[in-house]
Amino acid sequence: MTSPVVLRHIDDSDLAVFFDHQVDPEAVAMAAFPARDEEQFAQHWAKIRGDDSCLVRTIVADGRVAGNIGSWQQDGQQLLGYWVGREYWGRGIATRALGLLVEEVAVRPLYAHVAAHNAGSIRVLEKCGFRRDPSQEETGPVPEELVFVLDA
Repeated sequence: MTSPVVLRHIDDSDLAVFFDHQVDPEAVAMAAFPARDEEQFAQHWAKIRGDDSCLVRTIVADGRVAGNIGSWQQDGQQLLGYWVGREYWGRGIATRALGLLVEEVAVRPLYAHVAAHNAGSIRVLEKCGFRRDPSQEETGPVPEELVFVLDA
C-alpha cells in the first residue's frame, strides 16, 4: 500500500523540517547542491515565500512533512525543483508529489535540472513524462547536470 501524498501551502513550522532535509550529507551529495547555513536558509525561504510568482508547496506523506516542491520563472524558463527527506526516498512520494505539481502548473514547457548521478530523481522525472533535453545542457564530455523537459 502506498502512502497518500498531498501538497499544501507551507506553514512556518515546515521550515525546520526543510532545513534538516537540506543539511543531510547524503541528500546533499545526491542533489549535488550545497547545504545552506541557518541564516542563508532563512533568507532563501523568505525570498521564495515573498515572491508571488513562485509556487511552493509542502509535500505531506503519512501525515508528516516529507519535503517541498515548487516552480518558478528563471532566465525565460519555467523551472521546478523538489527536495524529499531521505527517510521518504524510494517510496514513490516524489513521483506522486511531482504529478500533483504538474497538474497545478499549467505553463509548458516545464524544465527540471538534475545531477547526472541522481538516478532516483531522473526516474521520478521520467515517470512523470519528462524527457531529457541535451540541447539545454552544458557541453562537455560528461554532463554533471542533466536537463529534463515536459512539453505537454
